[in-house]
Amino acid sequence: MVSFYGQLSTEVYDIDKFIGRSFGDVEYYFERLKGVKGRILEPAVGNGRILIPLMEKGLNVEGFDLSEDMLNLCEKHCAERGLSPNLHKLNMSHFVLEHKYEAIIVPTGSFLLLHQRIDAVNALSCFYDHLEVGGRIIIDTFLPTSFQKGYVSTRVIKTPEGDTITLEEILVDVDQINQFTMTHHKYQKWRNSKLVDTELEYFPLKWYGVEEFRSILKEIGFEDIIISSNYQYNTYPTDAAQIITYEAVKR
Repeated sequence: MVSFYGQLSTEVYDIDKFIGRSFGDVEYYFERLKGVKGRILEPAVGNGRILIPLMEKGLNVEGFDLSEDMLNLCEKHCAERGLSPNLHKLNMSHFVLEHKYEAIIVPTGSFLLLHQRIDAVNALSCFYDHLEVGGRIIIDTFLPTSFQKGYVSTRVIKTPEGDTITLEEILVDVDQINQFTMTHHKYQKWRNSKLVDTELEYFPLKWYGVEEFRSILKEIGFEDIIISSNYQYNTYPTDAAQIITYEAVKR
């Protein structure tokens, strides 16, 4: 079955990006948000790796995701820690929530899963509409590491239960005009040398030029745009391998 962050993909994600792991992003987001007194929204909340430590530090965070498996996992991790955030199943590109937010955050490049430009613009417009006046967005992006169509990588992942998951990733398309790559992920789960589950995932990722994304934010109405790299605030990127973070304000 073709899925997007289905059960096996979510299981591997949780092993790779377990609660308590940081790539510098958890500390960075807390530093940028620690003065926020109101509501914070995290679209594409995933397993809660960012949401949970922010909540444990006293911030009022809620989230949503399109993947039911991810939401179930996030709820489980939250419940284990005595947390009960508002979580919703919603699409980033078109959603309606009753509250306005002091901050909306999309860490780890999840925003790039919106590989169609119209969906990305719609999502940013939704963010703008759901912010309080003076509220901020903080969004991570990155650039592709390979444009070699047909590139294949494989991984073997051991689960805590002792099973094995093999992951084959094939870069099947590079759309230079519309600026996105399409990778096929094939997950296979093995138990006692027997195949017990298989999952195929289509995984798109869009990319933006640094100033291109700034221009899109401006067109939507955001102001005071700060561009940072590798979680060093207001340090303009100098290398294509760096994580790029945009922070902008609704005036």
